[in-house]
Amino acid sequence: MTPLDIGMWVTGGLVLLVVLGMRVGLAAALAGVVGLIWIFWEKKDYALDEFTWALGVAVKTAGQVPHSKVASQALSLIPIFILIGYLAYQAGLTRALFEAAKRWVGWLPGGMGVASVFATAGFSAVSGASVATSAVFARIAIPEMLAVGYDKRFAAGVVAAAGTLASLIPPSAILVIYAIIVEQDVGALLLAGFLPGAFSALVYGGLVVGLALVWKQLGPPVGGYSWKQRFQALPGALPIFAVIALIILFVYNPFGEAFGTPTEGGALSAALILAIALWKGTRWTELKGALMETAKLTAMIFTIIWGVLIYVRFLGFADLPGAFSDWIAGLDQSPMLTLVFILLAYAVLGMFMDAIGMLLLTLPIVFPAVIALNGGAGVTAAESPFGLSSTEVGIWFGILVVKMAEFCLITPPIGLNCFVVAGVRDDLSVQDVFRGVTPFFIADALTIAALVAFPGIVMWLPRLLGV
Repeated sequence: MTPLDIGMWVTGGLVLLVVLGMRVGLAAALAGVVGLIWIFWEKKDYALDEFTWALGVAVKTAGQVPHSKVASQALSLIPIFILIGYLAYQAGLTRALFEAAKRWVGWLPGGMGVASVFATAGFSAVSGASVATSAVFARIAIPEMLAVGYDKRFAAGVVAAAGTLASLIPPSAILVIYAIIVEQDVGALLLAGFLPGAFSALVYGGLVVGLALVWKQLGPPVGGYSWKQRFQALPGALPIFAVIALIILFVYNPFGEAFGTPTEGGALSAALILAIALWKGTRWTELKGALMETAKLTAMIFTIIWGVLIYVRFLGFADLPGAFSDWIAGLDQSPMLTLVFILLAYAVLGMFMDAIGMLLLTLPIVFPAVIALNGGAGVTAAESPFGLSSTEVGIWFGILVVKMAEFCLITPPIGLNCFVVAGVRDDLSVQDVFRGVTPFFIADALTIAALVAFPGIVMWLPRLLGV
């Protein structure tokens, strides 16, 4: 049996373990270790007296992964971004954002829903976790929408869908994970996420207005705010813009060299939000809660990363990514059509797996195939079927798969954001949230189609800033 055959059998076993309900990180680590043992033992023709040797080599190989791969400065962005979000909530920035958005766009049909989308997009600029964002706005936005007569399913759907924006709008933990796994520039990916994230928010907002125009009972407009009251609400949102400015200046400085690394910019942003939280009277109990929640979520993400990276190490020995890339590149069809099929496969896979686990498991195999579709490493934009260089296609594909991960956060039966919103609100069932979020599938499909058809939406800001 060849290493490639072993790779396919072990990967099939991994899929089975995940389908049976085993945690992705544990299943990946187990599959990776078993696969390594199998490959090393096969080299000794399965001699019984060599099994101990194969086991020892496999365990040593797998044991090097957690430290060698995770001891990365870029990965420290994950806990920093998560902490920023929790501290921003304790500092009252979420409520200030929602109040400002409500005063400025509440007069529109479905205006409170639009305000929820825009406020969530703003909060996403200081929060790296979609689940946490959905939970926060389920507590803040849904009660206010229900108080003015919004349909409860519609209100829940708006919050669950808008919460996905935190996956795309920097600072985004999942963009950092993508960059680490496929070895792309973190700063370029963070910059590339701004415009698609804003575009997604506008599409969501437009959908809310359209639905409210057709079915007026879904969400009545809210008015009565003077221009003075609108401008008075803006200062509470200023820290959000400060965080955005810090992140950009630590990736690209239009007046010279960047101030530092994205990690340093994230750390300064966290310090700024912490200072604001303390100034606004955040107590030790609340601060401790933010730190504990950050630690729990970070531990969960890093555990998945460790397990999947052990599996990735095995894939390298099995050469499964190379074989898959050759097969994809050899298909007798348009590269764009193949890319669409890959994205559709992510949509199906996301119905049964969480977003981080899905990307971590698939990217080591799929990403080299996408690079091959584009003409291989080192290809120029003029030679590429997508009109993008190999570096640019890595960034473009990253935004596409993260947007697909957003889509999977609201699709049944695993749509995590929907479960979180239902868990926060006792008056809502999971079925209510899934029904309310259904129209947003159309918005996400349109957004993804636009990003595929017009890669310039993704690459405009990185190209403009020369990253």
